[in-house]
Amino acid sequence: MLGDLTDRDRAILTLEARWPRHGGAKEEAIRSTLGMSPARYYQLLGRLIDTEQALEHDPLLVRRLRRLRESRTAQRVSRMRGFAG
Repeated sequence: MLGDLTDRDRAILTLEARWPRHGGAKEEAIRSTLGMSPARYYQLLGRLIDTEQALEHDPLLVRRLRRLRESRTAQRVSRMRGFAG
């Protein structure tokens, strides 16, 4: 089926789901496990959580990550408004 998750997509979601929320050395785990830079990992993860395939694969994780992103975006907007006024 077109649009299925790739092995890399599943590996990214698995790493994110298994990683403790406040654990250390995540960047090294990204490099050693996935063979990519942390910056690339977060780019791909950000795009990935917007897909229906990722939502179907792990709905709890994807919804949590979407909420976190929305919260961070709202905080940034709020800070920017504080400087504008």
